[in-house]
Amino acid sequence: MNQPPQPPQQPRPAGQAPPPIPQAAPPPVPHGPPPVPATAPTPEPKPAAPAADGQGSAPCGSCGADLHFKPGTASLQCPYCGHKQKVDAPERRVREHSFAKLAEVKQERTRFVEQELVCQGCGAHVQGEGIAFACQFCASPLVADTSVDPQVPPEAVLPFQLDKGKARDGLRTWARTRWFAPNGLKKIADAESMRSTYLPHWTYDARTKSDYRGKRGEYYYVTETYTVTENGKSQTRTRQVRKTRWYPARGTVARNFDDVLVPATTKVPEDHLARLEPWPLKKAVAFDPQYLVGHQALRYDVEPEPGLDVAKQKMAEVIRRDVRKDIGGDTQQIDRVKTAYAKVTYKHMLLPVWVGSYMFNGRSWQVLVNGCTGEVQGERPYSPWKIAAAVLAALVALAIVIGLYAYSQQGRTETEGQGQASAPETAVSVQVGAGAAGEGPGAEPAGAG
Repeated sequence: MNQPPQPPQQPRPAGQAPPPIPQAAPPPVPHGPPPVPATAPTPEPKPAAPAADGQGSAPCGSCGADLHFKPGTASLQCPYCGHKQKVDAPERRVREHSFAKLAEVKQERTRFVEQELVCQGCGAHVQGEGIAFACQFCASPLVADTSVDPQVPPEAVLPFQLDKGKARDGLRTWARTRWFAPNGLKKIADAESMRSTYLPHWTYDARTKSDYRGKRGEYYYVTETYTVTENGKSQTRTRQVRKTRWYPARGTVARNFDDVLVPATTKVPEDHLARLEPWPLKKAVAFDPQYLVGHQALRYDVEPEPGLDVAKQKMAEVIRRDVRKDIGGDTQQIDRVKTAYAKVTYKHMLLPVWVGSYMFNGRSWQVLVNGCTGEVQGERPYSPWKIAAAVLAALVALAIVIGLYAYSQQGRTETEGQGQASAPETAVSVQVGAGAAGEGPGAEPAGAG
C-alpha cells in the first residue's frame, strides 16, 4: 500500500500556500526552479534510475503543463504552449557490466513492490511505483532512489523515433491487410489510442569457444535397376540413387556475441516482441530519466540470471550453424558441442513500443508497434462468416473445375467413338471400289503383265 507523501519539514511563512499542482491547463507559474529547503539539500542526480510501471512527467518552464519527450528529436516539448527544452544527454557512454560481479552478490534479490521517489527540487520523499512523476509540492521531477531499489538500473535507452500519428498509420495499414478480419476491426483501429511505453530488455555479450564432435557426409551416386509394368509387359530400367559416405569430424569454433537481446518482461507475449525485431540498438544512448518524460515505462520481472539462460539458447543456435559450416561436406551430423563462455557482460536497456489494445466481442486484443521501425505485430480476431464464405467459394470453384474436366473427358470419349465407328465403312467402300475396278471392261487379271 502506498504511504502518504512526506514533504520536507520546513516552516512556511504565514499565509503562504504551496505551489500549485500542474493540471491540463494550469495558470502560469513563476519561471525558474522552486527554492530548495535548507533542511533538505538537493540530491545529486543519479546516473541511472530503475524503470518502473508508471509515466514520467516534468513541468513546462513556460506554462507549467507537463512536458513530453518528442519522438525523433532530442528535446522535450509542451503540447499546450509549444515550449521546447533540450534533453541534456549524459556525457558518459553506454557501458557493459560484468555478469560475474552480479553473480557474486550474495544478498537475496526481492521482487519489487514499491520504491521511494525523491524530489530533485525540494527533496521530498514519496512512496510509489513511478520513475519520473512530478512532485505535488513543488512540481519538480521525481526520480527513484536507487539506494533502496533492489532492481538493476537501466544502462541504456533507445528513444522513440515514431510519434503517435505514424504509429496509428501503421496500425491502420496492419488492420486493413488482415485476411478474414471482421469489418469492425478497421474502425476500432482508427479510433484506438496508442500508449507509448518503454519495455525492459537485457542484452548480453560473450566470447565463446566450442569444441564439437560429429560426422561429415559426402554424397555419391550408384546405378540401380528396377522393373516396371506397362501395358501388361515388364520393362527393366535404371536410375541414379544418392547415398552418403560418412567420415568422423571434430574441431573447435569461436565466436564473439554482441547485444544478444532478451525481453525482460512477461506482460507482453514473447513471440510478439521477437517479431518486432530487428532494433537499431546502435542508436541507443546512456539512460537519462528525461527520455521517459511523457511516456510509460515497465519494470522488468525477468531477472538477469534466467535472461542469460535464454541468451545462451540463442547463442547455441548460431554456434551449431558455425559447427556445420566448419564440418563441411554435403551434410553434417553433430554428436556433441561443449561451449565455454568468457567475458560475459550484460546491460539493462529500455526499448520504445507503442502499445494498443482494443475490445472486440468481449475480449481484449493487444497490438504492438516498434517505436523506431514501425513494425506492427499483435493479436487479431477472425470473422467466422468470412472464413465460411471463403470455404464455400473454394468448394464451388473446385466443383466447377471438376465439372469442366468431366465434360471435356466425355466429349473426348464421344469423339473417339465416332471415329472408330466410321473407320470400317471407309474400308468397305475402298474394297467395293477396288472390286468394281477389277470387274470392269479392260481389267487385267491379277499378276498379268
